[in-house]
Amino acid sequence: MRYLNTVYVRSHRARVQCRRGSLLVSSPEGSQRIPIEAIDGLVVLGGAQITMQAIDACVQRGVRVAALKRGGSVRFTVNAATGGNVHLRSALFQTAMDPSRSLNLSRAIVAAKLQNSGIVVSRWSRDEKNSAKSDGLAERSEMIRARIARLVDAETGDHVRGIEGDAARIYFRAVGEALASSSLPFTARSRRPPRDPVNAMLGFCYGLLVTECIGALESVGLDHQMGFFHRPRSGRPSLALDIAEEFRALTDRFVVSLVRRRQLHPDSFKETPGGGVYLNDDGRTQLLTAWEEHKGAEIQHRLLGRPVERWALPSVQATLLARHLRGDLPAYPPFVLS
Repeated sequence: MRYLNTVYVRSHRARVQCRRGSLLVSSPEGSQRIPIEAIDGLVVLGGAQITMQAIDACVQRGVRVAALKRGGSVRFTVNAATGGNVHLRSALFQTAMDPSRSLNLSRAIVAAKLQNSGIVVSRWSRDEKNSAKSDGLAERSEMIRARIARLVDAETGDHVRGIEGDAARIYFRAVGEALASSSLPFTARSRRPPRDPVNAMLGFCYGLLVTECIGALESVGLDHQMGFFHRPRSGRPSLALDIAEEFRALTDRFVVSLVRRRQLHPDSFKETPGGGVYLNDDGRTQLLTAWEEHKGAEIQHRLLGRPVERWALPSVQATLLARHLRGDLPAYPPFVLS
């Protein structure tokens, strides 16, 4: 596989058409022609119009089309025909409906998430120059990792979700400590709407990550709505949310780095009358530029024993999950940072 860029259409007045194997994105500011073979995804962030011919051309060439709300949550995705075969999807459905197997997969996914969260917080601790703050972050890292052992005794999915929620509260307090001296402080996780700039960035990046996971799962033949940790629910990409859990700490680290490096600042956001805070046009441009760079970074994959580009990690994990469901692997190996 090779790294392909994602096209982000931000203008509400843009129109996306297909012209001779390329996407033509037109807006009052001008037009741009983009070869479809050079991209892996088309993400619409505003109220842009897309012709049926453009959607068809993207689907035929395996380009994921996604529309996001301004906070980053997924409105819809359009993918190529689901790959794989009916036997793989049947195995997925049977596993999702089997309480014991679904519980085991939920434990594995959450254990990986907590391990990754603890590693990221530990690295923030080592980066912290203030010894008291460094010790506080190190303590939170150990508290998060201690929750992993509790997963062994979790007898139900709700119990697993309770352990994950408890660890998440500790983790986001660590995020606040890591950003305490920044120009964009963070106190608590808030959604629908996000109440501060950091939450605005987290929600937006989570939405981008989930669209990647949807495309990766569909490409190997898995239904992105049939999850284990996130139970199947109408309209929710439950399995994509499951896979995304393994990469949330990476995404959080990306956001914290942006804030610490002052790549985004208070002027990159706007506040709505209801108290919601969202990225403005300049802020989205800055974040998306950094996000594409982040997707190209190499990250060591423990199971493969070699570096893998960040953009490819969802596809690697989707493939490993498919192999487990087919019976080629005795257990699903979730992604864990080295």
